Amino acid sequence: MKLNTVFVEALRLAAGPGAKLYLGGDELELFGRDETEDLFFAADAAVQPAEREAVARIVRLAWEHGVPVTARGGGTGLSGGALPVRGGIVLGLDLLDRILEIDRDNMIVRVEPGVITQNLQEAVEAAGLFYPPDPASRGSCTMGGNLAENAGGPRAVKYGVTSDWVLGLEVVLADGSIVHTGSACRKDVTGYDMTHLFVGSEGTLGIITEATLRLIPYPSARALLLAAFPGLQEGLDGVLSVFRRVTPSVCEFLESAALEAAARHLGRPVPVPGAGSYVLLEVDGDGEEVVEAEMLSAGEALDRAGATEIVVAQNPRQTEELWALRRAAGEAVKALSTYKEEDCVVPRARIADLVRGVKEIARKHGITTICYGHAGDGNIHVNVLRMDADERSWEVGLPRAVEEIFRLTVSLGGTISGEHGIGYSQRRYLSIRMSQREIELHRTIKAALDPRGILNPGKIFPE
Repeated sequence: MKLNTVFVEALRLAAGPGAKLYLGGDELELFGRDETEDLFFAADAAVQPAEREAVARIVRLAWEHGVPVTARGGGTGLSGGALPVRGGIVLGLDLLDRILEIDRDNMIVRVEPGVITQNLQEAVEAAGLFYPPDPASRGSCTMGGNLAENAGGPRAVKYGVTSDWVLGLEVVLADGSIVHTGSACRKDVTGYDMTHLFVGSEGTLGIITEATLRLIPYPSARALLLAAFPGLQEGLDGVLSVFRRVTPSVCEFLESAALEAAARHLGRPVPVPGAGSYVLLEVDGDGEEVVEAEMLSAGEALDRAGATEIVVAQNPRQTEELWALRRAAGEAVKALSTYKEEDCVVPRARIADLVRGVKEIARKHGITTICYGHAGDGNIHVNVLRMDADERSWEVGLPRAVEEIFRLTVSLGGTISGEHGIGYSQRRYLSIRMSQREIELHRTIKAALDPRGILNPGKIFPE
């Protein structure tokens, strides 16, 4: 789509004072990529308004001219959800980065979509409060993206995902009108739950310009351990044993190849070399005695499941060193080879079946997989790697392997995305998880809110 000069000038005016407008060159090209592997789509323009009111003006202009609009936050997405696959305008929201209010009495915070997640967490922690959702990219991802994708993270096992913390929203609809959903109240059943319709809708139903989030008191104590196991089954048995005793704030699983890659990436030794799998477990709570008791109980469960060694962080430095290994796993694994990452979720007790099945599928197609992720809530990141496979084996085997992995996941009672979204890269697999009638229902909702199809087109639904 070519934007004529009249439209461009109208866009510049709609963007308002302090906005940034990109119409070509390397800066515009950056808006055509995110963290999804090997995807690029060219936008015709990118605009970053500096005031929330400008979002409505820009979207209204696009509506009147039938121009696609793709909202974008920090560009950290892993399913191509914020890429302009039909061209048009990329609407960058990262300049809308104000924390509007921290209300300690009502324990809520109001934010604009461009607030970086870690900045929000640190701001509320300074007030003695806690916003738990913590996606791996929390230092660069924005709250608007977290809301659009319903981001999760390691703490989801105890505290839930982004949607569990949203009380209300301000949303710009496809025609540029502004609506408010929910409220600052903890209980609100006035009409349909529109708030949670928009959260996780990947910018296809509306563009979130403000969110009211609930908070809780900051846990006063926290403890972390890394348990090593001789094999896959023992590690996952340990996970199940822990949950029969306590609910940890974090319970991460890494097969040995993932932790070893992370250690090499950071230039550090593997804490317990030679293990077959690892479990990173954190407990938190109100008081050292409570946390110590829960950590002891969790450690006993892991030991009885067959842990060969348990390393408990003794100070903040050791805690950060263990966390650094987990945070580096994704980048380290992806640096090994051409790859494709899948975001599979199964009931916790079926994780071992999933990982074993994934390994068998990989062997059949001559490719490699490395698995790690949030064992506590059954969300495993399956990284499919080319490694030494020849080009034909990779090109032919990859799509077949991915489809088989998703069919296996669904057969185990699971689903095909836990926190990365469907976006562009996963939409061809939607029918594995949903019936045709269910897909039609989603399309009906999309058509009702965006009859011209301008908001983030080409996402979620298969062609």
